[in-house]
Amino acid sequence: MAQASNKPAVKNPFRLLSQRRFLPFFITQFLGALNDNLFKNALLVIVVSTAVAGTDSSTNFTTNLAAGLFILPYFLFSTTAGQLADRYDKALLIRRIKFAEIILMLAGCYALWLGDVNWMLVILFLLGVQSAFFGPIKYSIIPQHLGTDELLAGNAQVGMGTFVSILLGTLIGGWLVTADHGPLYVGALAVGFALIGWLCSRQIPSAPSVLVGSDEKLALNPFPVTVQNYRLAQENPLVFHCILGISWFWLYGGAFLTQVPNFAVTVLHGHPTLISVLLAAFIVGVAMGALLCHRFSSGNVEPGLVPLGGLGLSVFAIDLFLTSVAYQQGNPLGEIIMPLQFLTMGTGVHIMLDLMFIGMFGGFLIVPLYSMIQERTAGDRRARVISINNIFNALFMVAGALIGIIFLSVLGWTIPQFFLTIAVLNILVLGAIFYSAPEFIHRFKLWMGSWLPGS
Repeated sequence: MAQASNKPAVKNPFRLLSQRRFLPFFITQFLGALNDNLFKNALLVIVVSTAVAGTDSSTNFTTNLAAGLFILPYFLFSTTAGQLADRYDKALLIRRIKFAEIILMLAGCYALWLGDVNWMLVILFLLGVQSAFFGPIKYSIIPQHLGTDELLAGNAQVGMGTFVSILLGTLIGGWLVTADHGPLYVGALAVGFALIGWLCSRQIPSAPSVLVGSDEKLALNPFPVTVQNYRLAQENPLVFHCILGISWFWLYGGAFLTQVPNFAVTVLHGHPTLISVLLAAFIVGVAMGALLCHRFSSGNVEPGLVPLGGLGLSVFAIDLFLTSVAYQQGNPLGEIIMPLQFLTMGTGVHIMLDLMFIGMFGGFLIVPLYSMIQERTAGDRRARVISINNIFNALFMVAGALIGIIFLSVLGWTIPQFFLTIAVLNILVLGAIFYSAPEFIHRFKLWMGSWLPGS
């Protein structure tokens, strides 16, 4: 195994965006994630603003139902998606998935025009199905088109693009749907993005299956195959620990992002527009971290960055707790704070930086983990192993939601206290992972040593 890098010259990672083997795929996956979040957040704004069911409890139920309907397909279809991705040409599958997205968005546009929330929920579920089928392809096609020395750069840019698309979809969907004829504009935009995504997908180079001589039939019952794929993932303990680390980050990040709206309004006494500012700080941080991974590891897949990312997640979450307490003490009257006013306050800027650095260190954590799964999993089973990762991601996100309910609703803790709790849990969970997979700490020491003067 290669030793920690001694900081050789780093090639420009953005050169991949000028090449056909990466650019069409990057645009395709970017627009897909953008459309998912555009439609989902437009739907949530419609539900909340119109209170379609007539009561707060019904509105909350519909809001949580929407989130659940989008996650549910990952449990139901990830296994089948992994089988298909390992068995057939991935570029061909992407084109078919993107064509289905055009049909879904046309139906979604019609649902938005009608204002029929039930129909919108059906479309949201089907978008979740589409995303579940795209997930194993997304991370298994990258190693077929990129060299080993390009994996980190490719994953960094895909990670950056994914989080930026989440941010843009959240902002555009929530803003545009409130305008006059906003639902129609959202629908038309979604159809346009789907069409552009399909056209880009037609330029993705072929990525044929690497399965040789397999006569295994496609299993439609996901449960026994899920067990089989789980065993495939466990064959390489380091890969399995990477899956656990990625899934934990989705729990951790989801716990933060879910609480940001209430945190901005009830803890920081901010105007609702402050929510977008704080979300932007977190997501920009993740994008920065993803891109900085390439620079800090000299373009190599570097496991040593993972402990650094895990440490930063807890350090800045603890600091966020302390700064939030100081902020509340400095604003005892609870006056409504506008975003510009917030940015003139020392503690306000401090909170923004905490959220940004939490996101950035999250990028340090997940980009090398995804790259390690790709690098250390055989090509004939890579998509099926990634399907297990997607199922674990969904499980951990649901667990994160339950943890939030327990601490905030049942136990009555404050949001800053919840952030502190998640920071402590992060130390315990990642500590257990690193203890079970000591290569992370070993490589961290080597990587740190490569940055010392004279190394």
